[in-house]
Amino acid sequence: MKIRLRCALLLALAVNDSSAALRVDFSSADSIRSAAKTVASNLMTYYHGTERGQIPGILPGPPPKGPYYWWEGGALWGTMIDYWHYTTDTTYNTETELSLVFQANSPQNDYMHPNWTASLGNDDQGFWGMSAMLAAETTFQNPPPDQPQWLALAQAVFNTQASRWDTDYCRGGLRWQIPLSNNGYNYKNSIANAVFFNIATRLARYTGNDTYAEWAAKTWDWMSIEKGVGYIDADYNVFDGAHVEDNCTDINLAQFSYTAVILIQGLGFLHNHTNGQQPIWSTRLRLLTNKTLSLFFSNGTAVEPSCELENAIQCTTDMLSFKGYVHRWLAQTTQMAPFLEPIIMPILKTSAQSMAQSCLEDGTCGFRWNRGAYDGNTGAGQQMNALGALVSMLVHEPGVKVAVTNGTGGTSPGDPNAGSNTHFEGQFEMDNTLTNGDRVGAGIVTTIVLASLLGAFGWMASCAGEVDNWPEGRGVEKGKGSEKLK
Repeated sequence: MKIRLRCALLLALAVNDSSAALRVDFSSADSIRSAAKTVASNLMTYYHGTERGQIPGILPGPPPKGPYYWWEGGALWGTMIDYWHYTTDTTYNTETELSLVFQANSPQNDYMHPNWTASLGNDDQGFWGMSAMLAAETTFQNPPPDQPQWLALAQAVFNTQASRWDTDYCRGGLRWQIPLSNNGYNYKNSIANAVFFNIATRLARYTGNDTYAEWAAKTWDWMSIEKGVGYIDADYNVFDGAHVEDNCTDINLAQFSYTAVILIQGLGFLHNHTNGQQPIWSTRLRLLTNKTLSLFFSNGTAVEPSCELENAIQCTTDMLSFKGYVHRWLAQTTQMAPFLEPIIMPILKTSAQSMAQSCLEDGTCGFRWNRGAYDGNTGAGQQMNALGALVSMLVHEPGVKVAVTNGTGGTSPGDPNAGSNTHFEGQFEMDNTLTNGDRVGAGIVTTIVLASLLGAFGWMASCAGEVDNWPEGRGVEKGKGSEKLK
């Protein structure tokens, strides 16, 4: 009873002290940019990688050091590239470049950093690869010539993952985990294969090399019910995965928004790459988009139904960030496949308007967007969600470029053999703390959130019903898709 009373008091105080929602006029691009700047500034208070003794590129973690796993750092920098791309605000560009390069795992430059062995899945590596690919596609500032380059980094991720395509079990597919020792190595899931599919489609379009497109088709066929294991069923539901010891027949029927939308974005790139001349990709794109919008946008507002329940939030830290990716990737798909713009953009606008009601005027944003008010459930993921929703509204503004290719303005040097010399060491640790020289090079001063404020928000988040009640084990640690269902 005392705990419930304390929760009620804290939530009441939050509402009374900061009842105004984020101010944004969705008919004005300038207003959207201004709101995005406010939310981005708030988001970056969660990042401390430029501070002395901290690690560039990652959010505080992994647990128990902080709530965020390595992959979410890669997701953060993809979000910040899109923030720059849609708003032209360069405030965080130096920090973004430093982070993506620092975590590349020099000299292999394959995003298989030995520091993160214990939580290194194909999906984790792939998120960093997708952010590098986005940097190439948006002509984000290139690193110095002696540093790893965006396109080559994405190619290295693709090549290392293609080398792990496993035909010994389930007739193909990628396993969830990379090291044999990791819990989940015996699981082949949709997210790992969807990320691989996504990178392959984008490399095909960027380079014009159809070998990548052939790998994309092979991955889709393996996932689909028509030719493969049935992770994508006849109604375009995208299920989570299955175990190799059961020949991938024990399919976990859980569905997660970001998995479906990673596939949608990839299908959009294939539609564009083939100029719509291979109707099968356009048909799949339309059907998967319709299914995904019906499942994950309740009354036009983004929800994560696997964990965002009516009376409780059962999302892990990772799941709290899915909505932002969904907004960004669906919006970008309308550039690749304009026939989807009338279907996707009105829903994204309704969702973004609902999102604004979940944020305070200072750009602090909650998780639930369908309650019409701030819920006190805060974090880096929630901020990425809000920022993703805002920038998605700018996708068709004048001056916003469509993803480039080698032939349409791309400047990032590639290496089709990148990653071919990778030798994964596995378990050793490296000293990668930030030195004074790194701090000066970054040239960024990170704002620190007051500890007392974080404490209050933490209490409010617990009151809002956020629970991590998934079974014990490696899955609980990461919480993306199948990870929590093991």
